[in-house]
Amino acid sequence: MSRDHDDHDHSTDSRTDRDSSTDQTTGHDSAAGRTSDHDSTGFDLRERIDRLAGLEGEGTELVTLTVPPDNAIESVRERVAGEHAGAENIRSKRTRTRVQRALSRIQALLREYAETPTNGLVVYAGVVDGDLVSAVFDDLPAPVAESTYRCDDRFDVAPLEVALEPAETFGLVVVERGGAALGRLVGERVVLVRTVESQVMGSSRAGGQSAERFARERERQAHEFYTEVAETANGAFLDDDPVAGLAVGGTLSSAREFTEGDYLDHRLQERLLGTYAVEYATEQGLRQLIDAAGPALLDADRRAAREHLDEFHTRLRDCDPVAYGDAIDRAIEFCAVDTLLVSSALPAERRDALATAVERQGGDTCVVDAETERGARFSEAFGGVGALLRFPVE
Repeated sequence: MSRDHDDHDHSTDSRTDRDSSTDQTTGHDSAAGRTSDHDSTGFDLRERIDRLAGLEGEGTELVTLTVPPDNAIESVRERVAGEHAGAENIRSKRTRTRVQRALSRIQALLREYAETPTNGLVVYAGVVDGDLVSAVFDDLPAPVAESTYRCDDRFDVAPLEVALEPAETFGLVVVERGGAALGRLVGERVVLVRTVESQVMGSSRAGGQSAERFARERERQAHEFYTEVAETANGAFLDDDPVAGLAVGGTLSSAREFTEGDYLDHRLQERLLGTYAVEYATEQGLRQLIDAAGPALLDADRRAAREHLDEFHTRLRDCDPVAYGDAIDRAIEFCAVDTLLVSSALPAERRDALATAVERQGGDTCVVDAETERGARFSEAFGGVGALLRFPVE
């Protein structure tokens, strides 16, 4: 079970000796953050990663240790003990002392584990502005991929970044005879893959050209265009990082002509979520496609957040029991909160305190991503906190 440590402000109340031959630091041990029960939202994890990434040592004295789930904790302890002994060979006394302090702290942290956690372990320790800081991440949402030991002037947060990557991504295609846009939905972020220009002639034929010949030429051009779009989609969405699903938009006639023709790889056809009416074959059109496809493009957590936010606004409109802003604390006091909605922009301490209070009363907590348009509006309009109530609170 992971536990939080209180953070320390590394910018004050510490002395750092600048003489490379001595170490006169007086800072105490402190933790840069440990994953906790509420970190499962990903937003607290994001804050801890950013905080660690912003720390800097005066030399190669910050230690990063990653432990995959299949590594025995005892062998990890032995490795760290060997690194501690090997640090005696570091020429600079200050660097040697600081690395050994960091490794001693890691040894103490590892003693807390009888076995390697389910998804592995990532441990950080090092002296920053005179203080020995440490952080342990032992309940990551994805397994640690490889075993690493690294000393540098910064902590290596790459293993944590991987844990924040969404488990599923989705392919987006907007196609009309005038052009196409392809993108990938990664979490709430749209990554443009490519736009494809169309050479398909307009619907008005030139003078002297028979209607049959004009129609055949348009169909030939459309076939070539759809083939190019499909080849781009097949390559972008099936290679090293295959998508979980594919949404296709555009004018419905073009979208259906594209999906019902023999253009897409059968594996993408099997992942087709549907065709949707979208106005523009541009990056803006890709965003329209996301709105049109709606819940089909959301993972379970994001789908729940959207549904709760929808219910919050519906209740607000219909004068059904909700609370927001300063009224939240009173609703919690009366044990009236069924579902708490908190913005990811809300300070972590406030967010965790509210979530803990609600969970003690048998309620649930849903984090609303402030980076999305709807999430930003929720944060601005309601102070970043709202609730679906069991009963009205005056």
